[in-house]
Amino acid sequence: FHEGEHLFREGDDFTAIAAVRAGTVKTYVLDPAGNEQVLGFFLPGEVIGLNAISQARYPCNAVALDTVMLCRFSFPKMALLASRLPGLQAQLFRLLSQDIGKAALLAGDYSSAERLAAFLVSLSRRYEQRGFSPTRFHLTMARTDMANYLRLAPETISRVLRRFQDEGLVQVDRRELEIRDLPRLQDLARVVLRN
Repeated sequence: FHEGEHLFREGDDFTAIAAVRAGTVKTYVLDPAGNEQVLGFFLPGEVIGLNAISQARYPCNAVALDTVMLCRFSFPKMALLASRLPGLQAQLFRLLSQDIGKAALLAGDYSSAERLAAFLVSLSRRYEQRGFSPTRFHLTMARTDMANYLRLAPETISRVLRRFQDEGLVQVDRRELEIRDLPRLQDLARVVLRN
């Protein structure tokens, strides 16, 4: 899939989950007024489509933020296989649990600095789990998408990133981000991530 192409749209029949092999995927819904609400970002090694299991339809839209490669798995076949392989079933439960856990960023009355710190620490951990650098990465999502996801104004994201940079926590050059003081950023994020 190329940047801007949809992998699936809200209401499409659910037939498969997909592992992101390369690139970044954004999921979102449109409210009745047509405004976009970003639900999440999926990196290489992460699975999209799990939230479609209960309704048998995709409850959101998924769009490629850059060039995306997927590995699709037929869900009916995977469910049958999971019933025979306890290890696969356990992995599916882990994936579902992680999906639910990401909602913590949006819940609670956290400051903009705590939300952004938690978002950056979460990205750092996710990249590290996939064998990439936990302190240097490319932000494939626009600041407006980050702001939308974190329920903040885009100007707030820019202001907090500037503050983080002034305090020596991060270095930002357009979409290239380097975390310079991960322990301090983790301390700020701890109230949101709870670890």
